[in-house]
Amino acid sequence: MIRSVVSNCSARLLAVLGLTLATVLVARTGGPSAVGEYALLRMVPGLVGVLCVLGLPGALAYFLAVPRRDLPRLWPTLMTIGGAGAAVGTALWIAATPLLAKVFFPHEAPWLVAAAGATVASQLMLTLGKTALQGLEDRRGGDVVIAAEELAFLPCFVLPLVVGVHGIGAIVLGLGLADLVVAVDAWRRVAGRLGWRRFGLAGAGRGWFGRPDKNLARQVASYGLRGQVGGLITLLNLRLDVVILGALAGPAVLGGYAVASKYAELLRLPGTALTWVFYPRLAKLEQHRAAELARRMIRPTLAGVAIAAVPVALLADPVLRLLYGASFGSAVTPARVLVVGMVLAGASGVASGYLYGRGTPGLNSIVLGAGLVVTVVLDVTLIPRYGALGAAVASTAAYLSTDALLIGLLLRLSAPSARRGAAVAVGEGSS
Repeated sequence: MIRSVVSNCSARLLAVLGLTLATVLVARTGGPSAVGEYALLRMVPGLVGVLCVLGLPGALAYFLAVPRRDLPRLWPTLMTIGGAGAAVGTALWIAATPLLAKVFFPHEAPWLVAAAGATVASQLMLTLGKTALQGLEDRRGGDVVIAAEELAFLPCFVLPLVVGVHGIGAIVLGLGLADLVVAVDAWRRVAGRLGWRRFGLAGAGRGWFGRPDKNLARQVASYGLRGQVGGLITLLNLRLDVVILGALAGPAVLGGYAVASKYAELLRLPGTALTWVFYPRLAKLEQHRAAELARRMIRPTLAGVAIAAVPVALLADPVLRLLYGASFGSAVTPARVLVVGMVLAGASGVASGYLYGRGTPGLNSIVLGAGLVVTVVLDVTLIPRYGALGAAVASTAAYLSTDALLIGLLLRLSAPSARRGAAVAVGEGSS
């Protein structure tokens, strides 16, 4: 398992490297405003897509775990939800173009903002392929896709620059092309993992397409929506500051803050990797074994991230100035504040994997909801007065409170006394 976590961390580190190089190129060709637009276009279309598929990415790993992956008509049901969500999400983006252009892209042509709606479907296709590999426990394939989804943008962004397309147009083309290239490879790997040589109609429960199962769709949607609340809240906790800062301060200030945020989030990689690896593995273990395994990981993950935070904070100034230039010097202090908010991220990643794996994503969502309240209140209070630094303080407070609550919930639910109580309740219910 340690090897799997290290491998996933390495893939995510490569992804960060790709994202960093791409951000540097965007910054050098378009300045802080272009970086702000890039940050928004990487986040908002994907958020729209995930909302429209009823939390399907979060549900895939659970329903593709043994023995649920052999449910009749599972894949036609999953593909129907995904296809319908992609169509609805794209339509909603196009309909909201006037509002999006006014709030987030005031200096761009509306038709370019509308064109960005195509990335709703492309990002969703990539996300579903990646999480399907997670559920099928193709760790090598999943790691390749995780790294490639960020690395692929750089050459795909350079291509439109070479032919004379610049600004937001180049960003949209680069994002869409990179999504498609990596998504096709992800779904090729899914088909290979399942032993399917080609895309085809479902026969005897096999194949991608066919008649979906309405009851199964309700089960997937029920689990997905409970988990999606948590996933959406996590995304809002990580990115609401970006949205509010972009709306209030403009793309230039947002560009510097986006750089600071991405730098500090290096410390979140171990926790994200632990959730990715633990979730499908814990989903197929008995409750007591899953609890014991999760509890054993708390101390080493706490210590590891806390130790790593020291050099990351100290190196923020030289690294950010070297990579992005003197115009991004204002990002150093917010980056150091955000680093403090990441110290519990490793252990909270284990906690989230445990809650999802035991089939209780709603508990994870409730805890994350408390953190979102902190985010909203402090963002609205601090950003108008303190700008990027206020956003960093708000996010740090939200990260620490949310992660601490998740760790506490894991320790409570996995305690031997709690597990014995649950076992007694199950026994009484079956008698």
